Amino acid sequence: MQGAERLSERLGAIDGRAYKAYQSLAGAYAFPDFELFIDHVQGDPFAGPSRVRVRLGRDKHRLPPHLLDGRERRVATADFLARQVAAAIRKLAKGHRGTGHSGLIAIDEGGQEVLERTAVAIDEEWLEARLFLGLPAAGRTVLAREARAMFFEELPAIVRGSLLYSALDGQALAEHVALYEDQEYIRRELPHLGLVAFVGEGAVLPRRSGISDAPMPREKAVPFAPPPGLTVEFQTPNHGRVRGMGIPAGVTLIVGGGYHGKSTLLRALERGVYNHIPGDGREWVVTVAEAVKIRAEDGRRVEKVDISPFIRNLPFGQDTRRFSTEEASGSTSQAANIMEALELGAKLLLIDEDTSATNFMIRDERMQRLVVKEKEPITPFLDKVRQLYRERGVSSILVVGGSGDYLDVADTVIMMDEYRPRDVTARAREVVREYPTRRQPEGGAGFGSVPARIPLPEGFHPLRHGKVKVEAKGLHSIRFGEETVLLQYVEQLVDPAQTRAIAAAMLYLAQKYAGRLTLAQAVARVMADVDRYGLEVLSSRRNGPPGDLARPRPFELAAAVNRLRSLRVAVADGEGRRKEAAGGE
Repeated sequence: MQGAERLSERLGAIDGRAYKAYQSLAGAYAFPDFELFIDHVQGDPFAGPSRVRVRLGRDKHRLPPHLLDGRERRVATADFLARQVAAAIRKLAKGHRGTGHSGLIAIDEGGQEVLERTAVAIDEEWLEARLFLGLPAAGRTVLAREARAMFFEELPAIVRGSLLYSALDGQALAEHVALYEDQEYIRRELPHLGLVAFVGEGAVLPRRSGISDAPMPREKAVPFAPPPGLTVEFQTPNHGRVRGMGIPAGVTLIVGGGYHGKSTLLRALERGVYNHIPGDGREWVVTVAEAVKIRAEDGRRVEKVDISPFIRNLPFGQDTRRFSTEEASGSTSQAANIMEALELGAKLLLIDEDTSATNFMIRDERMQRLVVKEKEPITPFLDKVRQLYRERGVSSILVVGGSGDYLDVADTVIMMDEYRPRDVTARAREVVREYPTRRQPEGGAGFGSVPARIPLPEGFHPLRHGKVKVEAKGLHSIRFGEETVLLQYVEQLVDPAQTRAIAAAMLYLAQKYAGRLTLAQAVARVMADVDRYGLEVLSSRRNGPPGDLARPRPFELAAAVNRLRSLRVAVADGEGRRKEAAGGE
């Protein structure tokens, strides 16, 4: 490793030269408090910024060992440090100084959720922050003096202000870690108490605005108050007794008038699969990890999904046991979304009638009399929701405001009244007795099967102009070769760094497991590889370890694969073996 003075010499030698001269800086340099690795130098000031790492040994960072003990604490500590680096950058970096990205210093700090990231890596001997630098230029000419200030003034100040334990708020760090640990504890305990979700007393569920995930100011929000009958307590390892509303397994309805908080509660529950930072307001909103938000998704492609539990006897004899379409309708897309979630092992479905296909959700008595069942291909979710729980142990939480028929199948009914929840299960059962339905159940004897599917190698085309080109484009889009995969309706995808990881994981899955394993098995194997080797296993590492990936859930990775328009699958037998040719029906 070279000394820092060597970097200074190289900067002096390239001052005023063409921008590509910056590439001579690549290498490793020893600074007094840290080691600097310049892994990738951008070829142009308008290109993606350069990638660098700063590494500190234990003798430098001096983080207490107990904060790094075990995966959970390391994830939380790394998340805290990434946010501290970002705060130091905002305070200490001078920012724009030239053309393009000149003067940029950045780190992937994340949002309201605490996710496993590559922005800060911690191992037994060191911690490493992975940064993005825009090396300064005038036009396309090297500005060495400005670059020297970035490397020798700003970067050391950022390190001293954010990665040394002596510079940190130790109490805030300890709370960050303790909260993450307790959220994980509650999530593990939910099934043992027969629960699928928990909302803590005093939680602030509304967000600041439609474009901000920050909490609504507490003086404007109605703090959550658990209703009698659904109140539970957890004795957490770090925060003692935490009280709130427990939502039991089974079929739960969230009802109430418009604008009283039904969808706000459901959105909090769908985000409850992630842990949240202190002060978010949803710190104690915890949902089982296997929860999936389901909605209609007109226009999505579907590849050989068995939607026959919901839809049969389509006109022209189309096979719904191997249903494929280039442009799904609202009802067929919602059926496919459910079956794909079940294929991946979902244990809780979250559904809002506002984003559902009406004919998929309900079919009332009058419509049954007008259109006989033999002429109606769709079996509404109403007639399958209890079968899902009884036969497969899959619970459902539904926001319902327009169909009282769901009261017949509900185990729990929560009414939102001016953002305050009330347990109205007993009253709902009285209503059912007072006003019995005369509609006929259409669900048949059982739910039906959930066949596994094997993604085939020929369904993945990552090449563009002869080169592998797979990259995320923001939160909701992935460019996979020539194809664009749209994820705007995959609503539990929360961070662009997750989308970047999904893009890399799709290529990884295609190269290692396509054609050999079912989709569920392949996704599980990818996640197991990430557990064993870290998120870096998904990256080619050509430009050093990635600093901008965050761990996605298996469900969102599978959702991206399922939305590839080129996807080809074979349906598997009961042991996961290929049962048919790729093109067969």
